Amino acid sequence: MSEILEILSYKKDVKNLISELQGVFPAEKLAVFNNDAVLLGKDLSSPLKIVRGDKAPNFKLPNAFNKIVDLSTLLLKGPVVLTFYRGVWCPYCNLQLKMFQQVLPEIKNRGASLVAISPMNPDNSIATIETSELEFEVLSDDKNRVARQFTSVFKNADEPIQAMSDLGFDFYSFYDDKSAELPVSATFVIDKDAHVLFAKSEGGDYRQRVEPKEIVDILNTLIF
Repeated sequence: MSEILEILSYKKDVKNLISELQGVFPAEKLAVFNNDAVLLGKDLSSPLKIVRGDKAPNFKLPNAFNKIVDLSTLLLKGPVVLTFYRGVWCPYCNLQLKMFQQVLPEIKNRGASLVAISPMNPDNSIATIETSELEFEVLSDDKNRVARQFTSVFKNADEPIQAMSDLGFDFYSFYDDKSAELPVSATFVIDKDAHVLFAKSEGGDYRQRVEPKEIVDILNTLIF
C-alpha cells in the first residue's frame, strides 16, 4: 500500500474543512447549510439507482472542453471510476475531488480511468479543474439526465440558495437551466464489461463522502 493511501482520510480532512468554514462564513449562514445537509440526509438516505452487479447504462457527455466522452469507449481501455458531484461552489465536492486527484496515480496504475460528473456547464467544469488542479475528465450532465440513472436527483432548497447569494455566490450562474436540481453524491466502479463492481453513496448529507481508499481497494481485487 502506498504512503498516500495510508494517510488519506476524507473523514479527517472534512473536519479541518468545517473548522476553516467556521472561520470564514457567518455562523447563521453555516447553520443554514448544515441544517440543509441534515434534512437531505434524512430524506435521501438510500439514493442509489443502480447497485453492485447491475449493468451501467452507457452515456455520452461533453467534457470541460466540449469534447464528447463516451463511457463505452473508456471501458475499452479498462475499468472506470465514476463520481457525481454538485458543483465547483461546493467545498465538500472540491475536497473529495482533490482527494481523488491524490489517488489518481493509484487508479491509473490499476488500468482504470476516473471521471467526475456534475450538471454544471462546460465553462464551469473548467473552473472545477482549475480550482482542484484535476488531471481527469470532468463532464457536464445537463439537466442531470445521466445522474438520474445512477443516483437520486433533488431540487436545491430556497434557503441555501439564498444563503449563497448573501455570501456573493449566484447559484444559478453555474448551470444552463433554472431547475436547481442537483445529484446526490455517489461513486461507482465499473468493469470493462460495464458491470458495476462498486456503488456507494453516503446519502443526501453532502458533508459525507466515499473514501478514496475504498475505490483503490476495489480496483485491487481485479485481475488484468
